[in-house]
Amino acid sequence: MAKRDYYEVLGVARNASDDDIKGAYRKLAMKYHPDKNPGDKEAAERFREATEAYEILKESDKRAKYDQFGHAAFESGAGGFGAGYPGGGFGFDISDALRAFMNDFGGDSIFSDLFGGARMRGRGRRSGGAVPGDDLQIRLPLTLAEISTGVEKTLKVRRRDRCTQCNGSGSRSGQRSTCRQCGGAGRVRQVVPSFFGQQVIESVCPACRGAGSRVDDPCGRCDGDGREQTETTVKVDIPAGVSEGNYLTVRDKGDAGPQGGPAGDLIVLIQEKPDPVFQRHGIDVVCELEITFAEAALGAEKTVPALEGKVKLKIPAGTQSEKVFRLREKGLPELHGSRCGDQLVVVHVMTPQHLSRAQREILEQLAQTEQKPRSVLERARDVFGN
Repeated sequence: MAKRDYYEVLGVARNASDDDIKGAYRKLAMKYHPDKNPGDKEAAERFREATEAYEILKESDKRAKYDQFGHAAFESGAGGFGAGYPGGGFGFDISDALRAFMNDFGGDSIFSDLFGGARMRGRGRRSGGAVPGDDLQIRLPLTLAEISTGVEKTLKVRRRDRCTQCNGSGSRSGQRSTCRQCGGAGRVRQVVPSFFGQQVIESVCPACRGAGSRVDDPCGRCDGDGREQTETTVKVDIPAGVSEGNYLTVRDKGDAGPQGGPAGDLIVLIQEKPDPVFQRHGIDVVCELEITFAEAALGAEKTVPALEGKVKLKIPAGTQSEKVFRLREKGLPELHGSRCGDQLVVVHVMTPQHLSRAQREILEQLAQTEQKPRSVLERARDVFGN
C-alpha cells in the first residue's frame, strides 16, 4: 500500500513551522498512543505512521530531503532515515515508534495528558558519557475498592543492580581507559553508499557501547558489566481514581546502567481486576438489584452494596423492572480532580418459578381483580372505529 504524504499524516501545511509540526504530532500521539487504545490495531498504526512522519519532518536536513525527493529519499539503501535510524524507513514498526516517542517526549508533560499525571522519561545516550540502564515495566492489578480509595503497594522487582564486588565499575581496580575505537567520543562514523552518493552515518561505538571508555581488567563477579541480577522491593503510592492503562513512574528503580551508568526507571502499568458486583463506566459504577413482585408493587427499602460499605435505597411503589436509580457521589473519584462519580442501581423484578399453594391462591385472587391490559385490536378500534 502506498505511503501517505508525511504532511498529510500530521495534518499540517508544507510550510508549517517546527512548533506546528511538533504540536500536530503531540495531538495525534495523545489520541492514538497504544497504551490509551489497548488492542486497537488501527490506532496503533496511526500512532506508528504519525511518529514516522514526525521523525522525518522534525529535523531540517531530513525534511529538506523529503521535500525534494519524497519517500524515495529514505528507502533502504538511500541513507537518511532508512539507513541511519533504528528500524527506519519502510521497516519502521510500532516498537521503533514507541522508542522514538519516549526519546522525544519522555520528559514532556504529554504523559500527564496521556496517563493522568504519570510520566515516563526517555534516556538518551550522550556521547562520551555513562550509558544509562533500561526502564523496566511491571503490571499491577488493582481491585475497584483499591482504586476508589488509593492504596500503597509493595512490589517485588527483578532488576540488574550495581555489582557488589566492583561497586558497579566493572573493573577489578576501578580504573578505566579511553576507548581506542572511538577515541573517547562514544560514537563512530562510517561512510556508506547511498542513492545520493556517499553518506556519513554516525552510530554508537560497539566497543564501549557509547561510554567513551573501557575496562581493561574486568571484574570476576560481573565479567566487566558492572551489574548483577537482584530482587528488591519497591513501595508505590497509587492515587485514587486510576484506570486501566495508566502509568506510574518510580525514578531510578529500573536496571542500573552498565559500568556505573545511571539507573533507568520502573514503569508501573495499572490493570483493573474484574469486580463481582460493579461495572465501571468512567467514574460511575453500575450494579444490579433483584426485587420481588410485592416489593415492586408496594415499595420497599433495600440495602445495596457500595464501594465503601453498604447504603440504603428506597424503592417506590409501582417500580418497573429495569428502572435505574442514581446514588449521587457513590462512584469513583476523578483522578487528580474534585469530582466524584455516581452509583447506578439497575432494578430487576423477579418472576418466581416455584409457588407455594398459598402464594398461588393470593396471585389468583389478584389476577381476578387486576385490570386487564387492552389488546392491540381493541386500541385500534378506538382509533379507527368498528
